[in-house]
Amino acid sequence: MGSVLFYVLLTSIATTTNAEFVVAQFRNIIKKRSTSDVIFNDIDIYSMKIDSKVTSRFAHNVITSRAVNRASVSKEVFFDVELPKTAFITNFSMTIDGSTYLGNIKEKEAAKKQYETAVSRGHTAGLVKASGRKTEKFTVSVNIAAASKVTFELTYEELLKRHLGKYEMLIKVKPKQLVKQFQIEANIFEPQGISELEALGSFINNDFTQTIEKSFSGKKGHVSFKPTIDQQRTCDNCSTSFLDGDFTIKYDVKRDSPGNLQIISGYFVHFFAPANLPRVPKNVIFVIDISQSMLGQKMEQTKEALLKILDDVKENDHFNFILFNNRIIPWKENLVKATLDNLKEARKFVKSIKATGSTNINDALIRTVEMMNEVHKEKVLPERSSSTIIMLTDGNPTSGEFNQRKIQENVKNAIQGRYSLYNLAFGYDMDYNFLEKMALENNGLTRRIYEDSDSALQLQSFYDEVANPMLREVQLHYPINATSELTQNNFNHYYDGSEIVVAGRIIDNDLNSFTADVKAHGANNDVTFTEQVDIEETAKALQDQEYIFGDYIERLWAYLTIQQLLEKRISAQEEKRRTLAAEALELSLKYKFVTPLTSMVVTKPEDNEDKAAIADKPVEDTSIQHSYPSRASSDTSIQHSYPSRANSVDGDPHFLIEVPQKKDHLCFNINLDPGVVLNLVNDPDTGITVNGQLIGKKKVSNNGQTQKTYIGKLGIVNTQLDLKIAITTEKITLQNGRKTATFTWLDTTTLQQEGLTMEINREKNLVLSFGDGATFIVVLHRVWKKHPIHHDFLGLYTLDSHKVSEHTHGLLGQFFQHIDFEVFDIRPGSDPEKPHATMIVKNNKLTVTRISEKDYGKDPSHGTIIPCWFIHNNGTGLIDGAHTDYIVSNLFSTPFIN
Repeated sequence: MGSVLFYVLLTSIATTTNAEFVVAQFRNIIKKRSTSDVIFNDIDIYSMKIDSKVTSRFAHNVITSRAVNRASVSKEVFFDVELPKTAFITNFSMTIDGSTYLGNIKEKEAAKKQYETAVSRGHTAGLVKASGRKTEKFTVSVNIAAASKVTFELTYEELLKRHLGKYEMLIKVKPKQLVKQFQIEANIFEPQGISELEALGSFINNDFTQTIEKSFSGKKGHVSFKPTIDQQRTCDNCSTSFLDGDFTIKYDVKRDSPGNLQIISGYFVHFFAPANLPRVPKNVIFVIDISQSMLGQKMEQTKEALLKILDDVKENDHFNFILFNNRIIPWKENLVKATLDNLKEARKFVKSIKATGSTNINDALIRTVEMMNEVHKEKVLPERSSSTIIMLTDGNPTSGEFNQRKIQENVKNAIQGRYSLYNLAFGYDMDYNFLEKMALENNGLTRRIYEDSDSALQLQSFYDEVANPMLREVQLHYPINATSELTQNNFNHYYDGSEIVVAGRIIDNDLNSFTADVKAHGANNDVTFTEQVDIEETAKALQDQEYIFGDYIERLWAYLTIQQLLEKRISAQEEKRRTLAAEALELSLKYKFVTPLTSMVVTKPEDNEDKAAIADKPVEDTSIQHSYPSRASSDTSIQHSYPSRANSVDGDPHFLIEVPQKKDHLCFNINLDPGVVLNLVNDPDTGITVNGQLIGKKKVSNNGQTQKTYIGKLGIVNTQLDLKIAITTEKITLQNGRKTATFTWLDTTTLQQEGLTMEINREKNLVLSFGDGATFIVVLHRVWKKHPIHHDFLGLYTLDSHKVSEHTHGLLGQFFQHIDFEVFDIRPGSDPEKPHATMIVKNNKLTVTRISEKDYGKDPSHGTIIPCWFIHNNGTGLIDGAHTDYIVSNLFSTPFIN
């Protein structure tokens, strides 16, 4: 399940400018956090302890940090920790000089209302962001008086997953300074007995391995890491700490029987991981995206991974490759057995793969399913074998069927539950939700492959997880009429090195013994496993143990139930989605878990009053992460939810129009000379006008081609507020009547006045929200200062466009209202990646081209690739009138359109 980084920045420093704006200036904070002063600066973090208690795979972790202000003036203290994405935060508190401030977990909408109340009073708020592949960050800051002490305590819980034969607990270590008392303490209790235990630190070399103490005996294990201050130093006389990286605890349990049943206080958990089973033969088709966007390192890493995977394919397996761009290219007409000759030929084929063309996901998957159906029908595969489809892609469909919902429907109807579909999403330029839903609907899952130097290892690691199926169609049964509220108890596969976990309630209070029956298809025959325990004896044995924390089986059940409800919600229909969400929300609130449906409201003292901030847990796909607009963030861009169409102008200049009703985008360019000012938005009812001035290249070529231009300046007028805002790549100037305030892109600043909220995020973007009206995001694009051709430039993105009036116009504004179009006769273009089509729009018949543009509104650094229908000739036939009709005299002109 996807997750989040918790970043809550809670401090504001009030400043008044000559424009009578209330500004939350964070320049000093930025300076502290970007230099060594942020580590020392008279703040002594004298104690940090991570206390982990693991009982039957369920981990309860408490991070406690204590600091004292050694200065003679008040100082700001940060509590900054990274957590596993699979974890749920359950509690947070700050204790300052004996007064404790608690986090309060609420339903997300209720938390949002509390947040909005705080913002209306000028208080700062929270921001959520992912921190890495496996982690998310929780950050909170507080000002404390001279000589005062503060204690932060954060609690989170997670169910440890068995991966390739071991349970793994990840602890991120990064205190950022030397800590007098630094300690990691982990106590593990496993009723089955511990068979192996290891602890590793990515930052620990051979000279410091003795700083880790580990031991296990019988059912108990213990790990301790307590480096002294001298041991923490990067060198003998250094004041910097080498504690920076991953501390990982791995272990496994004894397996005297295939399963293990545990019961406490009316709840049970059943762990099922049989050993020494014969392997089920596997049939796998690798469906590989070879479109143009895979060119370069991604393609080379994919080939490297496939070659290593071929080394691990077993002799009784069958396999094939289907490559796809705008064409479908199978290696063989059918699956072939993994003989030495076939593997040799396959390696030669993989080495020859080249990337080109567009992306036809629909036809690739349909052809794959047809091939799998054919070989099953002809009975050329082992009768007791497992069939799997593994697709890797780095983008959205740009050829063939474009409608993602239709593709999902086609694939589901084709597979009909017979095979598992695993989707590997390479990078961030695809709709992760689209791939995830499609996989979940077909007994599979989606995994993101991060673009990095180890991408090939990530691909191979995923394959290792599913390489060895041991059982198929696993069904776990429990006493009828004696149990209820079971978690998932039917599984398509059991893979070697993994574990199946089922939990539930026991509703028969008179039940003396409890039986679990497992039925599955094995490699040679159908198999049955039976486990029976005495309820009273089992409960008594567990309750007497030292490491038990509370009703851990009940909390494990709640954790697992919430995870599975959220997963089911992804592929459910709307009414069912609401039911699943309601169930997950109820459990999240009852057991005080921060999940994607709840938020933790963190209250802190500031300026003699309490202020609120919010910690959320969004989902994996950043494009739908839910966060409330941040009032101050020093190192990240604002991420908004998109309640309505989001239109933009960016690049040279590309206009991108979202059409939600069609789940598609339109796009066009405007080619005019540098210096020309264009009207982008004009709403006569609210008095808001947005104009943009074009800039060209530093050097103009004389090859006769159209010169590319970009938005170099923006002018925004609000006549109702008597406000003008001039935005260049160097500064932002606000003129309110006769009063002026100027900011630079080096600021991280929040400004509020009646009807306006402005947020500058250092060197990234500017967010302008006009009361109950629209929101504009201005993205800053920096290029190398010595670049011989290009200048820095701006991009404009509009949000909440449904809040403007129906009379809004302009090159962007005219598309804030509903627009309809039809596309047909899709046909190849001169470029295989860019098919042509015929479009009917505004009673005009146009020839359009399928291309991709980049949207930098959500990710200013990398952008998101958006497929769109490109309208040629400066948008002729799509925009009202001619493109020259939108030229105005200056940045603050109000246009007149005939």
